[in-house]
Amino acid sequence: MPLHDLTGAPASMEIVEFEPCHAEAFKILNEAWISKYFAIEAKDREVLGDPQGKIVVAGGRIFMAFKDGEAVGCVALIPMEDGGYEVAKMTVLETLRGSGLGRMLMQRCIDAGAEMGARRLYLETNSSLAPALGLYRAMGFTDIGPPARNDYARGDTWMERVYPA
Repeated sequence: MPLHDLTGAPASMEIVEFEPCHAEAFKILNEAWISKYFAIEAKDREVLGDPQGKIVVAGGRIFMAFKDGEAVGCVALIPMEDGGYEVAKMTVLETLRGSGLGRMLMQRCIDAGAEMGARRLYLETNSSLAPALGLYRAMGFTDIGPPARNDYARGDTWMERVYPA
């Protein structure tokens, strides 16, 4: 999925399916944003240490964004017991925030969820991440109550986007 610059011309960016060779970039991108705003938690270490095994082999997907061959963003879809997918580990390189790349990554998740027959997309976030909350709401996510089990201490906002039946 190529990106376009402000003139509408194709930019040298693309969103691709995760491959094992992307594991280090996925880890670095996520550790950068998490450690800037929060503490890296046990669940982060588990997933970032083995994205292939913890996400892809488990039936999920990861999308990586590249610009000029450099990983600049990522997002994961992790299968849930209820037939939905959790949107997780979404980040865009700080220098590209506001470029529309986050929206494109989220749209790729929405499209992938539909392709896979997901009942819903779910996410956990933090109320201090205003730009992210704005994006999620603009993409059709609505606030819901907390889950029975919360894997992240930083999670204080829970949202979902339900697919039509």
